[in-house]
Amino acid sequence: MAHLAVRQLTLSHFRSHKRAVIETDGRPIAIYGPNGAGKTNILEAISMLSPGRGLRRAKTAELARVPETVGWKVSAILDSLGHSHELETSFMGEGSRSVSIDGKSAPQIALGRLARVVWLVPVMDRLWIEGADGRRRFLDRLAMSFEPSHGEQTLIYERAMRERNRMLKDGITDPSWYGAVETQMADAGAQIAQNRLQTITRISVAQDSATTGFPAAKLTLVNGDNAQIFETANDLRDAFADGRRRDMQAGRTLVGPHRDDLNAIYAAKDVPAAQCSTGEQKALLVSLILSNARALAQDFGAAPIILLDEVGAHLDADRRAALYDEICALGAQAWMTGTGAELFDSLGNRAKYLMVDDGATSAIHPMP
Repeated sequence: MAHLAVRQLTLSHFRSHKRAVIETDGRPIAIYGPNGAGKTNILEAISMLSPGRGLRRAKTAELARVPETVGWKVSAILDSLGHSHELETSFMGEGSRSVSIDGKSAPQIALGRLARVVWLVPVMDRLWIEGADGRRRFLDRLAMSFEPSHGEQTLIYERAMRERNRMLKDGITDPSWYGAVETQMADAGAQIAQNRLQTITRISVAQDSATTGFPAAKLTLVNGDNAQIFETANDLRDAFADGRRRDMQAGRTLVGPHRDDLNAIYAAKDVPAAQCSTGEQKALLVSLILSNARALAQDFGAAPIILLDEVGAHLDADRRAALYDEICALGAQAWMTGTGAELFDSLGNRAKYLMVDDGATSAIHPMP
């Protein structure tokens, strides 16, 4: 199978790193050091090599190192499906984030066609017990890994919905005013629903073929009001038209993919994920990320780059070993962080080790 890996990563004035250059050999990378040293910042830099706002969902200007705040740059040499590419994304202190591929300006979506990046970070540990917004974002990141244009469809839908909501609040009743906006929402919304459902199907199939020690989850896409999931633009357009009076009373759109939620059941126990223990919830998340990677390896032709921040926090030694075995079996380049090297003992020489002290260039030490 072809390989997908960052061969060289360069950070300039990114978060805590004034300058850092990391060379890799395609193996998983275990990054360890004290809290606050800048380990997660390295993972966040790699996440910026994909479309969107990265694993912290930070604003572009917030990524700049302080106190300089002169902007930032992340550069990488990426091996993707037998080809090598030079990627760069940067922010010069004003304007918007720019992207270049092999020296030519490119849209963010082009990154998603070259590098598939998935991640699991500690803030996701509460995914099953907090609001639907986080689960929608999680599902949409999975969907983007299969279809990079999914993010664009989401932005189109949200912009059109804001315009429709403005008209609802202004009390506009003329149907002709709503036609174009609702058509735009319906076209994008139907594609969003289809992408989400296809993603759930792909991950469910990948879970069924798993042989790891991680639990499977029964996944379903539901609507917050037990409403129908509309998969065609015509049906969604009709739903918007039929709901105008009710929506006007509420002052917002009450039907559509912005109300969707991801429901998960711990399959072996037939228990909702929200009622599982903290360790079980973490194991379910790891299982979904691994299944996502397994499905992408089939669809894309290479396992994605996997970012795992403090992944050992709620995993015992056996499950950590099972995770590392699965990553290596997939041939995935995983970038993993932890406070101590002992968390990666079961990886042995299958990984490259980096010790980070304080985020300065000289403090990233490749270990034997």
